[in-house]
Amino acid sequence: MDIVINLSPEIEAILAKKALSQKQKISQVASELLTTILEWERQEKEEAIKGIKKGLEDFEEGRFRSFEEFAKEERNKHNLPQN
Repeated sequence: MDIVINLSPEIEAILAKKALSQKQKISQVASELLTTILEWERQEKEEAIKGIKKGLEDFEEGRFRSFEEFAKEERNKHNLPQN
C-alpha cells in the first residue's frame, strides 16, 4: 500500500542521509522506522496496563504503603529534610 507523507526538508534530509548510509531507499528506511516506533508504542502501552493491573491487585491484597511512608523513605534516600 502506498501512503504519501509530507515531510519537512530537514526530516527528508535526515532520512536521505540515513538511507544513503544504509544503502537503502528512503521509503524502506521510513517504513522500518515507523514499524519500530509502532512496536515500541505497543509494548509501552502493554507494560503500562500490566503495571496498573499489578498496582490494583497489590492494593486489593493490602500490599501498599501510605504516602507518608513513601515520602519519608524518599526523603531519607535523597537526604532531604524531614517535615
